[in-house]
Amino acid sequence: MAKEKKFPKHIAMIMDGNGRWATNRGKSRVFGHNAGMKAMKNIVKHCGDIGLEYLTVYAFSTENWKRSQEEVSGIFGLLIKYIDSELASLHKNNVRVNILGDFSIMEDAVKNRLEKTIELTKNNSGLIFNIALNYGSRAEILMAAKSLAFDYKNNLLKGDDINEEEFSKRLFTGILDIPDPDLVIRTSGEIRLSNFLMWQLAYSEMAFTDTLWPDFKPEELDEIIQDYMYRERRFGGRL
Repeated sequence: MAKEKKFPKHIAMIMDGNGRWATNRGKSRVFGHNAGMKAMKNIVKHCGDIGLEYLTVYAFSTENWKRSQEEVSGIFGLLIKYIDSELASLHKNNVRVNILGDFSIMEDAVKNRLEKTIELTKNNSGLIFNIALNYGSRAEILMAAKSLAFDYKNNLLKGDDINEEEFSKRLFTGILDIPDPDLVIRTSGEIRLSNFLMWQLAYSEMAFTDTLWPDFKPEELDEIIQDYMYRERRFGGRL
């Protein structure tokens, strides 16, 4: 008897290759990020159309601050542009937007728009769109560990209460009640996680494509999902 194919509930994406895409065309890296933003817009819409419950994208890591001031400013300028142009549409399409990471340190223009986006869409019940922004998995894991240590020190938690479930609750995803990804996709041919959701991806299926992010189309996403649906997930055991 054939096994039932299972559609993923949560897909995470490492959107890599904007810079190389631009360089190949003799353009600036910011030009590539603009093209990447357009690709993200199409993927978010498609994920909502096909009934995906959760989409998490890696937009800006804690390490990305090391890039040039021009590129960093350009990225956040594009983020403002994306919110200004797409927020009404996201809300109309019942998309709920969350931010994974600490955006409190960002300039007011960015911070205010992010807060507005979260507030406006918080009661939406369609696609849950998580944007990892100023996010690093090591920093997130350290945050959770400090939270556990604080509660233990203050007798709010017993040693026997410290387990994987309790730890997971203190991650950004746990705080927002987001399940671990079923599938993680990385574009551009690189085969690494780059400090992205390392705790949450412990048993996720992985897919790597040579396609640079600005060229990543909904059709390729569908092909990857189809491949995922034929995989057998063992979660460390045997079937």
